[in-house]
Amino acid sequence: MFRDTKAFCSFSVNDLHKAKEFYGQTLGLEVAEMPEGLELHVGGGARVFIYPKPNHLPATFTTLNFTVDNVEEAVSELTKRGVRFEIYNEGDLKTDERGIFRGGGMKIAWFKDPAGNILSVLEEK
Repeated sequence: MFRDTKAFCSFSVNDLHKAKEFYGQTLGLEVAEMPEGLELHVGGGARVFIYPKPNHLPATFTTLNFTVDNVEEAVSELTKRGVRFEIYNEGDLKTDERGIFRGGGMKIAWFKDPAGNILSVLEEK
């Protein structure tokens, strides 16, 4: 039924202006303003829709993953742009001092947008 359907994900934020600045300037994505919110244009023609929600609660899971060639370089560049990476030390989920998890054949680092939604950069081997 949905095999040939184009799909997109969406999530809420509490401040569209801050979201536009973060996703457009800090992350360098193409951001289009729509009457209902923001549309992010990411690689491969994928789209992500961000909508305002007055009673927004940040997601407690990763809402958006960005695959990169080199996590170390991505973390360095994003840190220069003011992004703060999450440090985890729970069970099997342990990151280093830069916020990079190294395990299971991939490197991944999590960070939050201004609304508190969890995002990641990941390098697959």
